[in-house]
Amino acid sequence: MALYGGSFNPPHVAHQLVALYVLETQPVDELWFVPTFQHAFDKPLTSFEDRLAMCELAAAPLGPRARVSAVERELGGKSRTLLTVGRLQALEPDTSFSLVVGADLLSEIDSWFGAAELCQLVSFIVVGRQGAKQDPTKQDPVASVPMTEEGPLAMPAVSSTHVRAALAAGESVTGLVSRAVLEYIYDRGLFGARPPSR
Repeated sequence: MALYGGSFNPPHVAHQLVALYVLETQPVDELWFVPTFQHAFDKPLTSFEDRLAMCELAAAPLGPRARVSAVERELGGKSRTLLTVGRLQALEPDTSFSLVVGADLLSEIDSWFGAAELCQLVSFIVVGRQGAKQDPTKQDPVASVPMTEEGPLAMPAVSSTHVRAALAAGESVTGLVSRAVLEYIYDRGLFGARPPSR
């Protein structure tokens, strides 16, 4: 089982591409989008329920192997990957979990809450991202961690930050966000979104 955590504020096409890439290239039966309840560093996020709903819309075209977990609603508070994994393992004791991470995050993992324990519980599926710099001297967050090799493909450099800024400015984000997610954003008036002028 692959866990794909993030703020998803909002989920965009690169998130969907990562999910499909992992499902099609890695030995996993399912991938679960796991939106954070509250950002670990207090970055402002739109409501959890809206992000959960947008993740459902983003996951739907990927078929039944892509699901969305609301486990962080149950946990509440700031997102801590170790606590999330621990709760999911308690709920699914016979399931082996892997974490999907961007190659640009590898050098940060050993600073995460409970990193050493986390690295004993899960393996990491590493996905490249265009424009992301990776420290070539820091391949593993902890030397003993089983990790996949970073794939030969890099995902597009799309960011939720850019999408939010474009939406607030009334600019088009066509091609960056799925149509279903974009309709939801406009219907709910999220991110100060204004439909682009024609």
